[in-house]
Amino acid sequence: MTWRGGSRQRVRCSCYAFLVESGTPATEYLFYDGHCGLCHRAVKFVLKHDRSGTAFRFAPLQGETFLARVAAERRAGLPDSVVVLTRDGELLLRSAAFLHILRRLGGGWRVLAAVLSITPRGLLDLVYDFVARIRYRVFGKRDDLCPIVPADLRARFDP
Repeated sequence: MTWRGGSRQRVRCSCYAFLVESGTPATEYLFYDGHCGLCHRAVKFVLKHDRSGTAFRFAPLQGETFLARVAAERRAGLPDSVVVLTRDGELLLRSAAFLHILRRLGGGWRVLAAVLSITPRGLLDLVYDFVARIRYRVFGKRDDLCPIVPADLRARFDP
């Protein structure tokens, strides 16, 4: 961490090569696999369809924000794809996280989430797990993968 200027305001650097102010966000966190091409596409999808621009903050599962916000005992056994940390401190996994994201996006995505919610959770999780298993083969896995995000959206990312 570094201090900016004379105001002694704390800021953090991330792999996105920009500074992000620390503090308590008023939004929920979407943690994603920072090495997964599909996860990066999912983040870009959420950024594009979040009308309010405040539904989520984003951070990689491999980053310091995830380590700081989710206790070690809660991290054990979590999937390495997408995890949502709600304002209430609840961790949503697999299809529950996916449906929550769609609901938060609103509009037609909320309707799609309602339709998908009719499907038994076990079946949705089965489909989610299948996609998670093949995602690296289909969308790639790289250690140096960072999404290219326009400057106006970079402030929504934490390390």
